[in-house]
Amino acid sequence: MNFRDLQDRLTANLRERVRGGELTERGLARLTGVSQPHIHNVLKGKKLLSAHMADQVMDHLRMDVLDLVDHRDLLEWHRRD
Repeated sequence: MNFRDLQDRLTANLRERVRGGELTERGLARLTGVSQPHIHNVLKGKKLLSAHMADQVMDHLRMDVLDLVDHRDLLEWHRRD
């Protein structure tokens, strides 16, 4: 697992929250301080969230990196050592 994988998982998490009605694109734009069209492009996979924007979103949603990691990922990481 690398940083890009975590970015992709955060984007997928946000996409699911928008689809489920928990968040809106406009609400995400307000959290990050970027435009709604940019958030739309992030959710469509055309753009990436910067590390700063990702940190802001995760902070506001009370998420941490472990929320993006599957327990199988941790087992694989542990086996490599």
